[in-house]
Amino acid sequence: MESNNTDQNDVENLPSNVVIKYPLLPFEKEIFIDVFEKDALLILAKGISYNNILANLLWVYKDPGNLVLVVNSSEHEEKHFMEKFGLTPLPNLGPEREKSYLEGGVHFVSTRILVVDLLKNRVPVSHVSGIIVLRAHTVLESCQEAFALRLYRQNNKTGFIKAFSNSPISFTFGYHQVEKVMRALFVTELFLWPRFHGTIIKCLKSRQAQVVELHVNLTTNMSSIQTCLLDIMNYTVKQLKCINRTLDMKEITTENCITKKFHKILQSQLDCVWHQLSTRTKEYIQDLKVLRSMIINLIHDDSVSFYALVSKYRTPEYAKVNSGWILLDSAEQLFRLAKARVYNNKNEFDPEFTPKWKCLSDLLLEEIPEEVKKKEGGSINNTKILILCQDNRTCSQLNHYLTMDPTKYLFYMAFRRDLTINTVAAKYKKIQKLPAKTDKGEKSIKTNSKQNVTDDVRKSELEESEEEFDADESKSNYVLTLTQVTSQKKGTKCLSNETVFEPISQIDNLDITQLETEKPIICIQTFKENGNAFSLEQTLETLRPDYIILYHNDVAAVRQIELFESRKRSDELVSKVYFIVYDKTVEEQAYLTSLRREKQAFELLIETKSIMVVPSYQDGKTEEFFNLNVEDENDTVDTRKAGGQVVKEKPLVIVDMREFRSDLPALLHKKGINIEPVTIVIGDYILTPDICVERKSISDLIGSLNSGRLYTQCTQMCRNYSRPILLIEFDQNKPFNLQGHFVVSSDLSGADIQQKLQLLTIHFPRLKLVWSPSPYATAELFLELKLNHYSKAEIILIVQMP
Repeated sequence: MESNNTDQNDVENLPSNVVIKYPLLPFEKEIFIDVFEKDALLILAKGISYNNILANLLWVYKDPGNLVLVVNSSEHEEKHFMEKFGLTPLPNLGPEREKSYLEGGVHFVSTRILVVDLLKNRVPVSHVSGIIVLRAHTVLESCQEAFALRLYRQNNKTGFIKAFSNSPISFTFGYHQVEKVMRALFVTELFLWPRFHGTIIKCLKSRQAQVVELHVNLTTNMSSIQTCLLDIMNYTVKQLKCINRTLDMKEITTENCITKKFHKILQSQLDCVWHQLSTRTKEYIQDLKVLRSMIINLIHDDSVSFYALVSKYRTPEYAKVNSGWILLDSAEQLFRLAKARVYNNKNEFDPEFTPKWKCLSDLLLEEIPEEVKKKEGGSINNTKILILCQDNRTCSQLNHYLTMDPTKYLFYMAFRRDLTINTVAAKYKKIQKLPAKTDKGEKSIKTNSKQNVTDDVRKSELEESEEEFDADESKSNYVLTLTQVTSQKKGTKCLSNETVFEPISQIDNLDITQLETEKPIICIQTFKENGNAFSLEQTLETLRPDYIILYHNDVAAVRQIELFESRKRSDELVSKVYFIVYDKTVEEQAYLTSLRREKQAFELLIETKSIMVVPSYQDGKTEEFFNLNVEDENDTVDTRKAGGQVVKEKPLVIVDMREFRSDLPALLHKKGINIEPVTIVIGDYILTPDICVERKSISDLIGSLNSGRLYTQCTQMCRNYSRPILLIEFDQNKPFNLQGHFVVSSDLSGADIQQKLQLLTIHFPRLKLVWSPSPYATAELFLELKLNHYSKAEIILIVQMP
């Protein structure tokens, strides 16, 4: 596709030896030049995709004369670029991978495989042109990506390293996080491109979609429920801070509780002190998660599903484990109002419709058809409409709402949620059947306001259709067509009983390219189809919709639509975007909060960059800055006599191949210990001919003790090694003890684990138990053992049993 903003003049500033394959917008061209010329970490705003920049970068280096490795890519990213460039996956066998490396080109490789290949010298490191790191915000000092880059940079000082990230907020958690990531990546430049960057603003303003904001009011009951939930959340946050005055909880606010990143905020604030928190504090935190789920479901779900969710928390069982919020007056009002949305004053089943449904049907049946008719030569049959929503459940909800009468849909959902229906309102008497497709045809459910709907009817008539609905809720896109446009009577609140939308089921895997152009197309899709961040971009390019309806709001989706519009040809019509949002609600506030948090993150990164001191390669201090020269050589060598001479060598540890999933091998290498990856039958680490170590995490320890596997492993170690060691390693962010949440089963306690360990040591008297609070402490212990500093090692070994 050619772009109206990209022509031959756009590439005049590119280096003379670089030819780009895929069109770039002006700001993308500027980013490409910066990234191409320097080793850098590039942080872009969410939704400002680096796909085209990366595609051109890979195009430049795809020649077999180069060898470029791409690491830390997601499954969808790897699949996308491998199909784009016709790349073949690396072989599973090591010798075959070595041949693939020697053939050059671009290779997507998992970090664990790359680390093993680098340690086994399968990769011609000196011939590697460079390494590209995706999702750079996940790279930490102890992770496998940092290990691979350290191995690469120690043996190749000239190859490039380029890192990409779309998550600026991730760099604000922790102390000097962006500097730590840059050290781990071995890059010296930081490029920041927020949405408010002047070049991006200028570029996207050159061609903009026509945007219409539709503010929808909540129903009276919904508005009152929202107020109740916010009151309860405010109360919970205040109580949480009141009993934890010494903790830093400035980020735990009611405003942040409703954002999608709330779980990450909680993790960053409380994970390291979780074991020190009281039971009441943990109850408050759990209740905040529950309340957040309820307030999100109030906005996204129908009235029946929300009432079913709320009813789960009005039980004696839940009352025993919550912090007490269900005893508040606001909670009592919440339960009453949730029921009032489903049952009327006569206790008849009469659920209220979701307010956005009316707005959506008005757009599809009135406003868009009328607007198409006004266009010169416009025809509704050639119109393409894209509806975007947050999750699969909403996709399924909209699909059934459009293809099924809404009264039928809500009536059916009541049965699926096991709600009690004794009588129904007058409008539900007309329901003749629900979609329950069987081999014998469609079964119907007849209702009578004077009769009870029995469980037998429910089971016999709805069992198969329930399976169909369950399957639908796992789908993330649907394609419908408009069979006829019927004028709605003035004052109607939603679709009439006569269905005007029908699904297009003959499309294989919903391939949009197979659609007929003679019919109006309505595509319903999530922002990220099954977690695929490329899905929206691909749908926009393939479908090229005339109208886009944002049923929910999403920052990344809005910016992807902006980029799509900017890349259109000059002869293409401008798309019209409808932004449906509940007015003065948590939905609107969550969107504004996400914008504010990203803006603050970029402002912090800009300030950090201005005061950050990173030496260049030319000043000779880069290796010192990146700590490339590992620990002092005098402290990290074995000294032994050979032929009357003192020979110094770096200590060597043999590591089982399966252990490269953990952080320990990377930390051992950073300590100056050579790593030899081998498939070991007995143990996980072999330090000396006498010392063998079996490493266990807490969960693995409990599992292997119960299964008896640990007994077998200890038997083998004691038979083959004179100094077998059982290393019990804790997570550095979790409590250093065996109590609390480490044991969750009622039939198992911490005392049981300790008794089994005592029996283990009695049975194997030569077996040493080592308790390590973190992989960092384990690395220190291994180094001391390798250097024969037993006095220091004994200090580490002598740890009170948790």
